[in-house]
Amino acid sequence: MLTLSLADLKQSLASWRLWTLLGWIEIRQRYARSRVGPFWLTISMGVLIGSLGVVYGTLFGQPMHDYLPFLAASLVMWGLFSQTINEGSLAYINSASYIRQMSTPKLIYMFQVVWRNLIVTAHNFVIIIGLLLIFGVRDWEILPLFIPALLIFILNALWIAMVAGLLSARFRDLPQIISALLQVAFYVTPIIFRPNALNRFSFIVEWNPLAYLLEVVRGPLIGQMPSPLTWGITIGMAAIGWPIALLLTGRYLKRIPYWI
Repeated sequence: MLTLSLADLKQSLASWRLWTLLGWIEIRQRYARSRVGPFWLTISMGVLIGSLGVVYGTLFGQPMHDYLPFLAASLVMWGLFSQTINEGSLAYINSASYIRQMSTPKLIYMFQVVWRNLIVTAHNFVIIIGLLLIFGVRDWEILPLFIPALLIFILNALWIAMVAGLLSARFRDLPQIISALLQVAFYVTPIIFRPNALNRFSFIVEWNPLAYLLEVVRGPLIGQMPSPLTWGITIGMAAIGWPIALLLTGRYLKRIPYWI
C-alpha cells in the first residue's frame, strides 16, 4: 500500500508542470475579463481585516499597531488552510472527468489545490506586507523563520486535504461536514482573539492543534518566536499525518475512479 502511494507521490511531483498549469488556468478562468483579477480577493480581505480590526481591536482594547498585523496574518494564513481543506475534500469529485478519461497520478489534483491557494495567498499577502511597512517589522532576525514555518504549515494542510479528499470521494456528505467543522474551528482558534485572551478557558487553545499550526506561521510575521512546543507539535503532526495519509491513499487509490 505504501509503495503504491509513494509511487503516485513521486509521479505527481514529477508532473509539476501539469498541476501548476491546471491551477493557474483555473485562476485565470475564474477571473476572465476582469481588470483587477485575483486582486478582488485582496480587496475583499483588506476590507474584512480593516472592519474586524477596528471593531474587535476596540472591543478588546488592543492597540491597532499590534492588533492589525496579528489579525491580518491570522486571517490570511487561516484562509490558506481552510480553503485547502475545503477544496481538497472536493478535489477528486471535481476532477472526475479527468480521472475517468486518462491515467494520471491522483495526487496531482491535491497539489493543484495547494498551488491554486498559494497563488491566492500570495495576492492576499500584499496586505501583510503593507501593514509591516506601515507599522514596521518587529524583529528582522525572527522573520526568516516564516519560510520553514510555511513549509510545515503546507505539509500539514496537504496531508489533511489528502485524507479529506479520499474520504469525501467515498462519502459524499463529508465535504459539508468538513466545511461546518472548519467554521466551528475558526471561532475556537485564536484568529480574531489572542491566544492568551481566554483565561478561564485556556484549555480551548492549549488542546487545539490548529492554534499551534497557525502560531508557527504567524509568530515570525509579528516578531514573536514560536515556542519549542509549537515547533514540536506542528512537526509531529506532519510526521504522524503523512504516513497515515499515504497508507490510506495507497489502500484506496485504485477505487477512486469507481467512487466518483
